[in-house]
Amino acid sequence: MARITGSNGARTAAAIRRVALRLIYRQGFAAMNLRDLAAEVGIQPSSLYNHIASKQALLADLMREHMAALLAATDAAVTAAGPGLMDRLRAFIGHHVLYHTEKRHEVYVANFELRALDPANHAQIVAMRAGYEARLMALLREGVEAGELDIADIPVTAFAMLAMLTGICTWYRPNGRLGKAELVALHTELALNGIRRR
Repeated sequence: MARITGSNGARTAAAIRRVALRLIYRQGFAAMNLRDLAAEVGIQPSSLYNHIASKQALLADLMREHMAALLAATDAAVTAAGPGLMDRLRAFIGHHVLYHTEKRHEVYVANFELRALDPANHAQIVAMRAGYEARLMALLREGVEAGELDIADIPVTAFAMLAMLTGICTWYRPNGRLGKAELVALHTELALNGIRRR
């Protein structure tokens, strides 16, 4: 087993996260073992514990990093869109679609391995997800109050929109028939057509 050339703590920690994400995506969290992870990173299995507390802690860290990045990038995209409600709503939708095409492994692991978290980590990640959902609900509520949107139930509508938009991470392929801009436009219109006031 070769040591990572020129390895240092930060580089090794980043490699562990990158490889773990790929292995969990491919095999599932339960099937991924730390010996294989160490071998792919190029370190001894015992050296993993210089960088992670446990397999569970590694999964929770991957999910926290994903959610923190998603929240920060979404806030930046919505802020950059300007003050108009529909511009901010389009920015939220467009960013969500783009993020979920570019970070498919992170999204897949965060959604489908949530059940593998222990109760404390599960509660933390669910709270971060609730914060993300609340951002969309706030935009929808603002639209209803301004008379621009017609929504019977804001939470259900937000969950339905997010389910539709998130689905792209399961079927998107970079070499597919439509480019990212076309997919963003299509998803945006699909999402907005059901809530615009007519």
